[in-house]
Order: sequence, then structure tokens, then C-alpha cells
Amino acid sequence: MATLRRSARPRREPCGIDITSGLPWCGWAMNANDHSRETPRPAHNGRRTFLVAAWMTGTLLSFCVSAISVRALSRTLGIFEFLSLRSLIGVGLVVAIAMYLPGGLRRLTIRRPRLQLVRNSIHWVGQAAWAYGVTLLPLAMVFSLEFTAPIWLAVLAVPFLGERLTTARIGAVVLGIAGILIVLRPGFVPLGLPSIAVLFSAFAFAITAICTKRLTATEGTFAILFWMNVIQLPLNLALSSPDMIFRIEPGQWLAVIGIGVSGVSSHLCLIQAYRHGDATAVVPFDFLRVPLIALVGWQFYGEALDVYVFLGAIVVIAGITWMLISETRRPYRPPGGTSGSP
Repeated sequence: MATLRRSARPRREPCGIDITSGLPWCGWAMNANDHSRETPRPAHNGRRTFLVAAWMTGTLLSFCVSAISVRALSRTLGIFEFLSLRSLIGVGLVVAIAMYLPGGLRRLTIRRPRLQLVRNSIHWVGQAAWAYGVTLLPLAMVFSLEFTAPIWLAVLAVPFLGERLTTARIGAVVLGIAGILIVLRPGFVPLGLPSIAVLFSAFAFAITAICTKRLTATEGTFAILFWMNVIQLPLNLALSSPDMIFRIEPGQWLAVIGIGVSGVSSHLCLIQAYRHGDATAVVPFDFLRVPLIALVGWQFYGEALDVYVFLGAIVVIAGITWMLISETRRPYRPPGGTSGSP
């Protein structure tokens, strides 16, 4: 009698990452190049915890360097001008790293150019909106509002990825909205365009994560990073002045290097952190972004430590944590059907 073999089902990850925005996302792990799908991940031990902490330290430092670099370059350059520099340096770094890895430049090949174009165009708009907010808002407020992206993603995953709208996800949305209201305090503090821009960027990053989720089934990490920069470079250059390179002051070249390197290192460090630990180990480290950037803003720019920003961030993080714990405990159920179908 012929033996019916069940098709290999994907490893269910309660949370993963959007490798190009640095944001957690909830859903199904479908990265074809992630060999951890084939071998069960061993339990956490001291060494793995140390590696997660080390890679997340690199991630957090990269995020801070990126924000500081944006602030420094915005004195003489427009948003799309310093984003052009980021894309240009990013292309060079990704190519250089890929050449020294097995497979070389073959790692940069893609199979879904249309989805790449859609994804990277949306990310480009969101990235510009985020940079606009960084130049005008306190850094702690920017990062607190940006943390709403995983919540928008949890909602978008229902129609686009076929995932279920659970009680925890609804609760996370409610807490996310409450956190936004605490941070912005509409009616007490004028709601300006920069705040709206950052909220829009969080929503755009959530859509980007949906696209990334689909791309990782066929595209490698370096291919996604490479084509993100390749597609965004001409878009940024089209809105830049030809003389931008001559407007860079001598003291800004360190910021140029910082925005280019951090644009790649933040994603790669975050990816490595997830390779050594699951979401329950990585995400708590990511929550340190808000207090860390608040200290940076206070130390470098004299920004006040706003209690409402911290309180709102805590409420948003509570919603994400609730959703994370619920997704971790939820039994395996493929979207749109039952598991284990022959």
C-alpha cells in the first residue's frame, strides 16, 4: 500500500522581522533560506542569550546612529538627498558583503520583480515620512509612534495573509490607539504634520512587512536589501539637487558614513539576533529603543524626557507583548485551512 506523506509544513513563528525596516511582524515564517526550519532550535542557554543581547546591542546602536545622522545631515541637505547617500552606500555595502559569502553575487538575484517594486516604493514613502518626523519631533516621540507598526501589521495580516483576528490582536489595536492618544494628547497639544507623518510611516512599514513576508518565500535577505536600495536610489536622486555633494560640510562626512552603514547594519544585526533566539527573546531587547533614544535626545539635543511619551510607549508595548504571548501559545493553524491535510 502506498504511503501517504504529509507535505512539510512551515515552522510557525509568532513573530518575525521585516528585514528592511527593523520592525517585528507577526505571522508565518516562510524564509526559504532559513535552515532553522529544518532543524528544531535548541532551548535557550547562556551563550545564545549572550549572542541575542550582543546582536540586539548592534541593532539598537544602529537605529540611534541612523537617527543622529539624519539630524546632522538635515542642516544642509534635504530628506531625499541624504536618503540618496544612504541608498548609494547601501548598494555598495550589500554587494561587498555578498561577494565574500558563498554564492557571491548570485545571492542578489530575484524572482518577483513586480512585488519588489511595490514593496520598495511603499517603503521609500514611509522612510521619507519617518525621516521628516525625525528632523522635527523629539526622538523619543518618533520611536514611540513608530512602535505602532506591529499593531497595524497584525490587522493587515488578516485580509492579506489569511491570519485570524484574535482577541489579543484586537486588544493590541485598542491599546495601540490608546498609547497614540497618550503620546499625542489631541485637544491639549496641537496635532502637527510631523506626528501624522510618523504614524503614516508606521502604517507604510506594516504594509512593507506584508510584502517582505511574501518575498522571503522566494528571495534571499541580501537580494531584498540590495534591490531595496537599487530601486530607491533613482527615486531619491530624482528629488535631489545635483549640487548636494558640494553642500556637505566637512563635519558631516561622519554622518554620511553613519547613515549608510547603519542602514545595512541595523537589518543584518536584527536578522542575526533572530537566528540565535526566537521573538520572546529578541523583542524585549527591541523595547529598549524608546528609553535609549530618549537619552540620546536628552544628551545631544536637550530634549525633555516627556512622561506622556514614556507612558504612551508603555501602553503600546503592553499591547504588543500581549499579542506576542498569545501568538506564542496559540496552536498551529495554517491560514485558510486546517493543518495536516493530506
